[in-house]
This record gives sequence, structure tokens and C-alpha cells, in this order.
Amino acid sequence: MQSSRPTAFRSIIARLEGTIARLFILLVSLLALLSGCAGSGPGRAVGEPSATIAPTHLRCEYLIDPAAIDSPRPRLSWELAATRPGLRGLRQLAYQIVVGTTPQTPDSKSEVMWDSGKVESRESCQVEYAGAQRPAGARTYWRVRVWDDRGMASEWSQPGIWTAGLLARDDWNGAKWIGDPTPPPGEGFAPLPAPMLRKGFALDSTRAGVQQATAYISALGVYELHINGQRIGDRVLAPEWTDYTRRVQYQSYDVTQNIRRGENALGVLLGDGWYAGKVGLAGIVPKGPPRAIYGRQPRLLVCLRVRFTDGTESSVVSDGSWQSTLEGPIRATDIMDGETYDARREMPGWDAPGFDASAWTPARVCAPPTAAVVAQPNEPVRINREIHPVAITEPTPGVHVFDMGQNMVGWCRTRLRGTPGTTVTLRHAEVLNPDGTVYTTNLRGAAQTDRYTFRSDGDQTFEPHFTYHGFRYVELTGLSAKPALDSIVGCVVNSSSPEVGSFECSEPMLNRLWQNILWTQRGNLVGVPTDCPQRDERCGWMGDILAFAPTACFNMDMAGFFTKWIPDTRDAQAMDGRFADFSPHPYDPNTRFSGVPAWGDAGVFVPWVAYQFYGDKRILAEQYDSAVAWIEYIHSKNHDLLWKHSRGNDYGDWLNADTLKLSGWPAK
Repeated sequence: MQSSRPTAFRSIIARLEGTIARLFILLVSLLALLSGCAGSGPGRAVGEPSATIAPTHLRCEYLIDPAAIDSPRPRLSWELAATRPGLRGLRQLAYQIVVGTTPQTPDSKSEVMWDSGKVESRESCQVEYAGAQRPAGARTYWRVRVWDDRGMASEWSQPGIWTAGLLARDDWNGAKWIGDPTPPPGEGFAPLPAPMLRKGFALDSTRAGVQQATAYISALGVYELHINGQRIGDRVLAPEWTDYTRRVQYQSYDVTQNIRRGENALGVLLGDGWYAGKVGLAGIVPKGPPRAIYGRQPRLLVCLRVRFTDGTESSVVSDGSWQSTLEGPIRATDIMDGETYDARREMPGWDAPGFDASAWTPARVCAPPTAAVVAQPNEPVRINREIHPVAITEPTPGVHVFDMGQNMVGWCRTRLRGTPGTTVTLRHAEVLNPDGTVYTTNLRGAAQTDRYTFRSDGDQTFEPHFTYHGFRYVELTGLSAKPALDSIVGCVVNSSSPEVGSFECSEPMLNRLWQNILWTQRGNLVGVPTDCPQRDERCGWMGDILAFAPTACFNMDMAGFFTKWIPDTRDAQAMDGRFADFSPHPYDPNTRFSGVPAWGDAGVFVPWVAYQFYGDKRILAEQYDSAVAWIEYIHSKNHDLLWKHSRGNDYGDWLNADTLKLSGWPAK
């Protein structure tokens, strides 16, 4: 017993020393926190207490500095960041928002539009602006500061910006819907060449300088905007797919740096898109056309608003004074089939001042659609990354197959050399046949084929404008020599919802599984949450996003995307309350593709997921009546509360055994 006492005594002393050391470290940390000696905020003397948190990543209606906000009461959000490394468990106890007409707000007190005052609240998301409604096109600046749980105020944030959209039809300054005057063929639905439209105009050189120039543009179809020889913005496939009988989106571009005194030119390329091109499942709808479900020819709406430094304004709008032609290089373009481009028909300078458009015809003024024209509330479809092929093979002479290394969604940018008049063809597929050629049977009615005709000798670059493909392999034919591996680049296209989540562990297979899930999400977010990005479907299937919505929100910030798409579910709802199987719905939900368990339930559950992840009560309020109508429809057919009747197509498990119809499997 006595021999063990020194050891026990030493153990007790060691434990006491460890405890004292930890208490000393804790005391020092507390003193540093209370005194602020661990660092000082901007404008504070060393040793003066400072806030432990600061507002950052300011957003308005989920977007960073949005260029067009339709809501007269936009919601403002921010994130909180620790002001010093290592601080944990921090809280906001209050905030103050100041909104004004200059970036210097709140310093320029005379320019303040709204001051919330100090509001004791932990809210940092969707704080509703409560000042006066801003006029169309008005740029608004806002800052926020917060108080931490010690009552210390942060510095003011850097300013956020939002710009009021065109809230009324009159805000378009008389802009009219226009299109090419050439009538479509009386029979058949083959794609027409892509219209090119232009408008030359002059800004008086004697007037004051341009303070702000904003282009507002929409289309029935898809568009690409050019000003003075430059493509504007990086959006693709705008204005994206909606039910064109209910809502048409418009986009806004700050083009102040693109406009100049004197002569200017606006140019727009139009494509069929989802409006006049092929739409998913068109081939199986009885007596339905194979394309042009919403309309036969694309149309355009444009308003360019210019504010000068002397306070005066001017505008250029789409009307009968525009000129149009179908003689351009895009001979056919379709979301599913692909694009045919003849570079010999290019018209250099068509989108710049001084171009001779005497052979063009006056644009046709069209009747406006009955749909509301609304600002796009979500992040646009963009080229979000590029990938390069990993191998090239030649399964048969003259047929070259590029392997992109993995499935992707988008298109290829090619740099090739050929003789004038020679046409190269690119076919896109997900897998190969046993002989190494591309397998396309699973694509059904989606050709996924691009064609390019050379205009001259030398290297030429081609990139499609108004289509997208789902593929891993690209078959290239039409060249006289083997292309180099770097002849093509894969342009990965998807809605640019920010990626916010990641996963990594010690098991490579799990890491790859997560990567596959993320790539699948990227490939199926192209304005709507599609079921597949390759074959002739690509619809916004409700059952798919019902199952995937929570995962989608962990991977990406889906708030803006859902703000756009959830109204699509209301637009697609049948008159008796049935939610559609997919949204948008171009085939009359009152007669087909509606009222299915799980699929229709997305109209209730996806808004709830948005609320769970983002606290968005407005989404719930706007969806409430539609959700109630859906539930009441089900109840009206099933009074015993068991859903046995009126189950629509009843997809069930979709690939269950009786669907496969294999020998020996039960029929029910």
C-alpha cells in the first residue's frame, strides 16, 4: 500500500496541473474576448471592443445584386461571418437595414429611402423591405449591420444592389412583340431557319453622357442579344421554359458600357426553343403535332432604356421599324434535335452600326401573348464548366469517337479545319455499341445531332446556340483527316444554382457515388427539374423532384430555382385541382398527364421542402390554395381516406416487376 502512494500522489498532481492549465487558457480566452484585444474592427482603436460577427453575402430575393426584381416588397438576406478566427457559437441579436439611392447609404442621409432602425431579431433571411415602391428601372442600394450576443454592433456591410423590374405593361415604353414576316409552310412542322433581327439607332452626341443603359428582353422561343457587335451576357437558352400561355420570363442586362454616343445597333438571334421546337413526349400525344406546341414561329420583345447624366431618358423598343432575315447561318435549331449551321451564310457586322440591311425585310408586329411577362427569379442557365475528352477512337474509317470521360449535359465547342462547303456532323450518345460506334436507340426521337459547314480553309470554331445534349461520347464525321484530341471541348450547361454542399470520406466508391449524384443534379437542372437530359422527354417530372428535393437542397442553393419552378406547378394544375405529372405541361392537364400519386404530391411537398431549408413563408402562402385544391380533389374521390380511386396513370414504382413483363413474374 505504501509503495503505491507516490504514484497515486503524482497522478493527482498531474490531473490538478492539467485542470489549472485548462482553466488558465479559458480565462485568457475570456479576457481576450471581453477586451477585444484579439483584434479590432475597422475604425476601432486597438483594444476597443468589437462585434464578433459581421454581415456578408448580401442577397435580394435569393440573388446577388439582381438586375430586375418584380416584387414591390423585395426580401433581403445576409449571412453572418465571425470577425476573428476560432470564434464559435456566435449569434445575432439585432439588425439594422438602411436602403437608399446611392452606394454611400447610410452616410448620405438625404438619400435614405428606408431605415429599419435597430430591430431585435435573430432573422437574417427574407427581411421584407418596407419603404416606398421603387419605380421601374430604379437602382436601389442597401446596407446592413448587426449586433452580437454581447450587444456590440458590427461595421456596416458593403452595399448590396437591386434594380426594380418592369412592373407594368406601360413600363415597356410601347415595345411590341415582333417576329420574322415569312409565313411558315402550310403543311409539315420542319424547323425554319433562325431569324436574325436588328435595329440601328443613334444617341444624340450633343446630349449629356450615358449614366445607365438597361436592356430588357424576352422571347417566345430562345434568344441571344447583341449590341454594337458584342454578345451581351453569358446566359444561354433564355428566357427558359415556362407555360407560354401563362407566364413568359424576361431578363435584364446592364449595357451601360456597350452603348455609345452616335450610331448604335441592336441585334437578336432567335431560336425555336421549347416554344416552337420539339417538347418532351410530343411524339406519343394522340393527334398532337411533333413540334410547335405553343406556337409556330419565335417572337421577340425588347426595351432598351437609356438614362443620361442630365436626368433625361430615351428608349429603343421592338416595333415594326426593326428588320429581319431568315438567310443567316443557323439553318435549323432544336432543343432535342440539334443545330445545323452553314458558316458560308455568316453576315459579318450584322449586329453593328453601318451594316447594309437593304436585303432584309421589315419585322412583323405580332399580337401579344395572353401570358404575364415576369422577371426571371432564379439563376440563369449558363456554361458552368468545361471538360476535355480523354480518348479518341476510329471504330470505322472516317468515324471518330471522342470519349469525354463521363456523362455531361451541354454541347461541344469544336475547332476544326476543312475545305469550303464541307459539312461535319457531330452525334452525341451516352454509351457505345460493342463495335465502338455510338449507341443512339435509347434517344428515341431526340436526334442530338449538330452539323457545321465550313466557309473557308483554315481553322474554324463552332459552338451551337439553341440546343443541348446529354452524352459522354461524340461521333465526328466528315473530315478528311483524323482530328486531334483537343479539337473539341465539352461545355457543361445547367442552371447556375450555387453549389453549397460537399461530401468526402475515406471510401472512394462513396465519394464517386456522391459525385454521380451531383452530376445528375447538374444535368437535370435546365430551367426545370427534368427526368433525363438526353432522350425525347426532358420534362419537369414532378415525381423525380419530389424524391430528390431534400438532396438537391443539400447540394445546391435551390431557393431561386424553386421560386421559378413552383409557379410552374400552379400553371400546370388542372381545373379540378389535379397537379400535373410534369410542369410545365404543354398538353392540357385537364385531359392527360395529371392526378398521379407522388407525382402530383410534389405540388405540396416541394414548397414545404423549400420552407424547411430556406424558411420561405411566401412560397407556402402562394402555393396554399393550389395545395388545398389538390388535397380536396383526392378527398372527393376517396371519402374513406384511402387513395384507391382516380389515380391517374398510376406510375407506381415505374420499373416494378409487372412493368418489365418477364416470364414468371406476377401480373399484379
